Amino acid sequence: TPRDVKGTAMLTFTHKTEPDDQWLYLPALKRVKRISSANRSGSFMGSEFAYEDLSSEEVEKYTYRWTRDEACPGDDYQTIACFVVERDPVDPKSGYSRQLVWLDTEEYRVWKVEFYARGRDSLLKTLTVTDFEQHLDRFWRPKTMSMVNHQTGKRTRLVWQTQRLQTGPDAADFTTASLKRVR
Repeated sequence: TPRDVKGTAMLTFTHKTEPDDQWLYLPALKRVKRISSANRSGSFMGSEFAYEDLSSEEVEKYTYRWTRDEACPGDDYQTIACFVVERDPVDPKSGYSRQLVWLDTEEYRVWKVEFYARGRDSLLKTLTVTDFEQHLDRFWRPKTMSMVNHQTGKRTRLVWQTQRLQTGPDAADFTTASLKRVR
């Protein structure tokens, strides 16, 4: 939901050091749109998420600096310890100058990210990740991701109702043409 985005599909080809290749299928237009690497800081579907926020988080895409250890954010998670790490995007076209990331010390799940605007280095957005589920006894996936834009006061919440791993896709499922067939 909302209804006007039903049937939208996104395909991302991950690269370790280069910007990811991204395509978006828009059912209302019945076409696949390629997301330019220069436009990755643009809004995803009018939300507070940017395309860059939905890209892979390969280790090589950032430089890192540990800042401190503290309890993970959120009233329900105060018993979980987190590392707070500053990571700076290597890509000069990133919309962010830096990010503060809360990772739990046991499973290395991301619980919170503060995004700082490039140029001004002011707090732009905060992502909060909750409701983790473990799949196949080893992969943790969040069910809820909430983004708050501190400049506009707007919020977007992404909720996954069904997540399945190892469903048997083949190479033909990972093409821009296949985006039109996603249900």
